[in-house]
Amino acid sequence: MIIIGAAVLLVLIFVGMYNTLVRKRNEVDNAFGGMDVQLKKRYDLIPNLVATVQQYASHEKKLLTKVTEMRAKATSGNVSNEEKVALDNQISAGMKSIMVAVENYPDLKANENFMNLQRTLNEVESQISAARRTYNAVITDYNNAIQVFPKSIIAGMMSLKRKEVFVIPETERQNVDVKNLFN
Repeated sequence: MIIIGAAVLLVLIFVGMYNTLVRKRNEVDNAFGGMDVQLKKRYDLIPNLVATVQQYASHEKKLLTKVTEMRAKATSGNVSNEEKVALDNQISAGMKSIMVAVENYPDLKANENFMNLQRTLNEVESQISAARRTYNAVITDYNNAIQVFPKSIIAGMMSLKRKEVFVIPETERQNVDVKNLFN
């Protein structure tokens, strides 16, 4: 009786840990899906931004083309989650460059369509930031779950691997030189 009780207890513990790991894996997928939805919003806005800026900024064409190409690659469906995160970093940098370039076009800055588009982009960027924070929290929880004993044994049997959190590129960590923004 004691052996059967111990065996049942071990099975219940195993099932509980297995289910916890499955839930954590699903939470990671869900968090990435939430971030992906926000990125899709941004991707949908990019053609409008590019079209609006192109009317004014003919010599920013190379930058606009690059952002458009990155958007097309990100929405192609042929990229992994890790590649999407890398593309998102590149698109973020491109979007910032576009906004800085816009400062040279007073007519564009005063354009009502552009102002509305810029407000919408700022809102989407805030939502992306919140989704990234959620994603990183879920990834950290998942990584902790698969790396602590005894769940690490079950995670190994399930072939669960550590996932990378979303990291800001080094260039975005540097202090902003406000003085140069006004030159």
